[in-house]
Amino acid sequence: MCSQKGRKINSMKKMQRMLAMLAAILFMWGGSAGCSQMKLQEYLQQDRQSKQVCERQNQQEAQVLKPQKEAVVPPKRISLEKYAYQQLNPAEQTVYDEMLSAILSQEERVQLSTTDTDVMQHAYKAVCSDYGGLFWVEGYVFTSYTKGEELVSLEFSPKYTMTKKERRQLQHQIDGIVEAWLAGISINDTDYEKAKYVYELLALNTEYVENAINSQNIVSVFIGQQTVCQGYACAVQYLLGQLGVQSVIVSGTARGEPHAWNLICLEGEYYYMDATWGNNEYRNKEGQETSFTDYNYMAMTTVEMQMGHQPDFEIDLPECTAVLNNYYIKEGNYIEEWDMDVIGAKLCEAWENQQVVTLRFSDNSLKDQAFQYFIQEGHIADYCSDITQINYIEDSLWKEISFCFNQN
Repeated sequence: MCSQKGRKINSMKKMQRMLAMLAAILFMWGGSAGCSQMKLQEYLQQDRQSKQVCERQNQQEAQVLKPQKEAVVPPKRISLEKYAYQQLNPAEQTVYDEMLSAILSQEERVQLSTTDTDVMQHAYKAVCSDYGGLFWVEGYVFTSYTKGEELVSLEFSPKYTMTKKERRQLQHQIDGIVEAWLAGISINDTDYEKAKYVYELLALNTEYVENAINSQNIVSVFIGQQTVCQGYACAVQYLLGQLGVQSVIVSGTARGEPHAWNLICLEGEYYYMDATWGNNEYRNKEGQETSFTDYNYMAMTTVEMQMGHQPDFEIDLPECTAVLNNYYIKEGNYIEEWDMDVIGAKLCEAWENQQVVTLRFSDNSLKDQAFQYFIQEGHIADYCSDITQINYIEDSLWKEISFCFNQN
């Protein structure tokens, strides 16, 4: 009797220790960098709710979980050419692969090969930066398992916003729209032509609307045609990917507000693109706002990007110094020396085609000279027949003058 009682007591103590060893803490993390921030009170309320869910979950898991080893099949490495993936160390790349595989398969949860939450967060950020087309997922939750004071396992659970069926239906719609939108460009065109096409495409077809539905993903762009900066950046990455151009989503701030834009690779050299700011406006002679495409943000250097943007450096970024694929240089609208007839010919062409033409000058003194000659002294009439009035925008920061001949 004594020995049996001792075994029962020992058994109960073992069970108590096993129950004490199983603990899970559930957190929430939203990975998309949008144009608005969550209020602190809302975040705190969500955190409390998460912990309550965790406590209920622990009570169930403590009864059924048993230590066991399962054969783990490494996920396929399909992102070797992706920019953010290349910036990760091997351990982070493995976690990236595990997360991406789970998201693409729409798995409910997956055990990660790391117990470091910083590695997990960094890897997820890289996935979101490399893949702008993951419209069916919005952040993730994770469960951490501890043994005493030791963290022994992390379980990653993507937060899906739709079912697999809904995802397939939306993807079918998006595929049809993207095919139509890209009908005017070829995979065989130059990287510059592809980037310019996508930049203009988004400026012409998408409206910036703060409260747009699905504004943090490409659904808002291709189906709603109303989005915010995150939607623009995701669409740039997605469309350029269809055309074989490497790009990645960059998060940070612009003019003090959360913002997203892109790093793109054209002919082997890196540039920054901000399609959100590609659509500009001015008031025409009737006082109405008229839109035009602003090419300042199509292929920026690091110095130009930093004039209005501040990256968060969640991913390592290169120093962009190339200018060969700068719009103004590529299109011959970069003025380095005074020649009234060369400038006049460009104005004449834009006038005849009723277009906006922006001339960028190598220095402000050259810009001021052009402004005085063509606008203040009225010599624009020597090149643009029958012109009686002109709308123009002078920009000393970019050293530019935009001549707005479009009347619509």
